[in-house]
Amino acid sequence: MDYCVETFGLTRDFGKLRAVDGVDLRVERGVFYGFLGPNGAGKSTTIKMLTGLLAPSGGSARLLGRDLAREPLEIKARMGVVPEDLCLFENLTGREYLTFIARMYGLPKGVIGDRCEELLNLMGLIDAEKTLVLEYSHGMKKKLSLAAALIHDPELLFLDEPFEGIDAIASRTIRGVLERFIERESTVFLTSHILEIVERLCSHVGIIHQGKLVAQGALSELAQGAGLEKAFIQAVGEPEEAPPALSWLQGER
Repeated sequence: MDYCVETFGLTRDFGKLRAVDGVDLRVERGVFYGFLGPNGAGKSTTIKMLTGLLAPSGGSARLLGRDLAREPLEIKARMGVVPEDLCLFENLTGREYLTFIARMYGLPKGVIGDRCEELLNLMGLIDAEKTLVLEYSHGMKKKLSLAAALIHDPELLFLDEPFEGIDAIASRTIRGVLERFIERESTVFLTSHILEIVERLCSHVGIIHQGKLVAQGALSELAQGAGLEKAFIQAVGEPEEAPPALSWLQGER
């Protein structure tokens, strides 16, 4: 099997807290992989290790056929990342920011101008290309961050909560871009709390709970026709029962 992302006992400790506990991920090339889990389950920590922002306490990872610990720069040159905390350079304009990122990836000058223009148009940011990023709305920043992650034509894209806090129009734009990305046999690794988004976009899913990978596979196999929400609840061991109601909301007003 040709895997784009593989981990072997991947572990991360923060003092006495084990945030990620021996995770073995298998993500095939060309799939849209949704990585799910309750709050605090270890999703963002796992992504930070896979993108080189955190060193693992134990285990190892292979991305795009290369060892992450031995060839980090070669891997990073072929991946794009949209982190949950966007960390943009906000005193640049949108076009300046994209130009800077493209130059960091070593793109030719002529290519940079064309790709900036195309991405700004696609993301609906062309009218704000000369506006400082600090004046952008949250949704505009998300779209700019995705544009920066795509500008060098990566083979692997990591997205940490890309739909959080954005409106329906921006969400539709991002979904369309990602669908075209997958059509080119590239790979997306997505975390999201919105199960409906994952169910609509992803072909494969992994579920992490209390730092451990508790389920992984094709979405159709995990859901088994019952829906992702039910499969998720069963995987994390939560009972399928109605949540408790507030005492003053019971009965008639």
